[in-house]
Amino acid sequence: MAAETTAGARLPLVVLISGGGSNLQALIDAERAGTLPVDIRAVISNRADAGGLARAGRAGIATRVLSHRDFGNREDYDRALDGLVREFEPELVVLAGFMRILTPRFVAGFRGRMFNIHPSLLPKYPGLHTHQRALDAGDTEHGATVHFVTEELDGGPPVLQARVPVLPGDDAERLAARVLEHEHHIYPLAVRWFADGRLALDAEGRARLDGEALRAPIQLDDASTPVGHLS
Repeated sequence: MAAETTAGARLPLVVLISGGGSNLQALIDAERAGTLPVDIRAVISNRADAGGLARAGRAGIATRVLSHRDFGNREDYDRALDGLVREFEPELVVLAGFMRILTPRFVAGFRGRMFNIHPSLLPKYPGLHTHQRALDAGDTEHGATVHFVTEELDGGPPVLQARVPVLPGDDAERLAARVLEHEHHIYPLAVRWFADGRLALDAEGRARLDGEALRAPIQLDDASTPVGHLS
């Protein structure tokens, strides 16, 4: 069901990271600018050297490190992670470069309350090395997708996509940098929709925006112009 916040209330959320945290920074900046009604209660990483932890610290956000290397298997790690996340009582869990495949049990515990952003136009190129795969395929368009997290890797219902053209002379690094700029726009936007109670995952596993089932994700082109696709 959609988040339900009273006027002036801020949606509590926890962000999971493994790296530099540039999407985390986009959320922090939007919160500070007053355009994102959230309360980032904690940033949790599986890596102590994740650069995003410093970003969170500078913003006065609680940080925790839970190393996967301290656990014998994925199930034990996710059980501990579940308990740690719940200490902060989030209404939304945001994966922002969290490089772990989550167990079905963990995902089920936050059904309809967990987002991920993936650097491709899903369902194209789930998994890793998406930019090089797009180049190798000769694609003329690439991008990023915000989606609800389900048990299927990068397979949850997509909500919002940003599209960028593949330019002559692009390599994976240049293409990734342009896609990342758009990630910083669409991730706070999708989170805002959820915080405002506009976006939800229904009982049938469909994403709904303003009560209407999305038959395809909302699209933003390179000029950030939204085009709705509602059933």
